[in-house]
Amino acid sequence: MDCGMITSKSVLLLLSLIFWGAGVALAYVGSYVIKSYSSFEDFVSDKYSIIPAAIIIGVAVVMFVIGTVGCCATLRESKVGLGFFLIIIMIIFAAEVTAFVFGFIYRGRIKGDLEKSMKDVFQKYDGLNTETHAVDYLQSQLECCGVNNFTDWTATPWFGQHNNSVPHSCCKANNTQCTGQLTQLDLLNTQGCEAKLEQMLQDVLSYAMLVILGFAIIKFFGMLSICVITCRSKKNDYQPLYA
Repeated sequence: MDCGMITSKSVLLLLSLIFWGAGVALAYVGSYVIKSYSSFEDFVSDKYSIIPAAIIIGVAVVMFVIGTVGCCATLRESKVGLGFFLIIIMIIFAAEVTAFVFGFIYRGRIKGDLEKSMKDVFQKYDGLNTETHAVDYLQSQLECCGVNNFTDWTATPWFGQHNNSVPHSCCKANNTQCTGQLTQLDLLNTQGCEAKLEQMLQDVLSYAMLVILGFAIIKFFGMLSICVITCRSKKNDYQPLYA
């Protein structure tokens, strides 16, 4: 068995292991993106923005299957298996390219979606409803206050109904003396939430797109490797790695 064939088979087996590992990584990334968006779903009006994450998770499941097929096809010298392996890789490659394009499109739409939906949610703040819990969670987690800054609260019904004060979630962390009065600016988070939330969602989506791109490149080289092995097997007997 020549060294080139041994190397080719070893690369294909390694590729199968990479697919298993990639499946785990993609499943984590997809879940992380969905969790991040779900935490602030009240402020994201475009629900289709999690499409890239859903595609990633779907790809992760299929990648476990790909790894198994690739490993068995290599060990069993199955040309049919390798052909099936190649087809699956091409499908997943196309899915990852689609996810990357969707991510690129929605990355540019985040700011516009947030601005309108956040203002609507902040206006509905009354201290009891679901919008209240969403706003309080947002302001406490991102250490912010208001949409653009703390003065946005002066235009909400809550401000006039509660002695010209902002919610306690605007207070700096672990500060028990803060009452929400604008006379205590040193105790309040004064930065707006829109910019911080936008940056966080942009970072999460950029991270996901980078991972997608990386694995798409791996798929491309995987397709090339299978083509090389298949072409060589037509000229030589395709021997098992353990022969």
